[in-house]
Amino acid sequence: MAKDPLIEKALGSGQAALSEYDSKQLIAKYGVPVVPERLAQSADEAVEAASEIGYPVVLKACGPEISHKTERELVMVGIRGEEELRFAFDKISGNLGDTPSEGVLVQQMVSGERELVIGLIRDPQFGPCVMFGLGGIFTEILKDTSFRVAPITEEEALQMMEDIRAKDILGPVRRKSPADKRTLAKALVGLGNIGMEHDDVAEIDVNPLIITGDGAPIAVDALVVLKSDGE
Repeated sequence: MAKDPLIEKALGSGQAALSEYDSKQLIAKYGVPVVPERLAQSADEAVEAASEIGYPVVLKACGPEISHKTERELVMVGIRGEEELRFAFDKISGNLGDTPSEGVLVQQMVSGERELVIGLIRDPQFGPCVMFGLGGIFTEILKDTSFRVAPITEEEALQMMEDIRAKDILGPVRRKSPADKRTLAKALVGLGNIGMEHDDVAEIDVNPLIITGDGAPIAVDALVVLKSDGE
């Protein structure tokens, strides 16, 4: 089966993972709703992108080798105008130093208190497995997740949502609309299909996937890890 061009390009460059931007480009092809964003190479391009996307926006350094973005001050949130955006772009560019990058991501700022995680792992025994659970800071703390061996159906994906202890988070909470479970299910099916169709993908982590006030799921961060030569 032919490799996806994004994966082929990354493997050809010896990358261990796709950049955040390319990771989202890949999962979007498989039905995962992703935040509106553009990759900017200059402050002028960032201003143009923000004008098209609409303020407020988030700026993030983007590249396959960039990690610990928050600790290195490579993320700036809640940017509401051009002057603030130019300052943030210059600060992120300065903090990057010599770290290779693909540019700076300009993202729509998505609000929502409900954070989920969806993903893909490769189990030594069962192969690609789809994961669903609580996201954000609660992923590691509460470990409230559900797994299914890929490929999965939409009905199996819906059952995964019933498996977690905090399943009520998907219902109407504090006057917020219930989560769009069908769209969530299609996203989970899509991640399973990536695992089945692309052996070079070792792992996918979409965290957080935010449920907005009107119930729409949107992935605001994603990482696709590629297999090493020894795997």
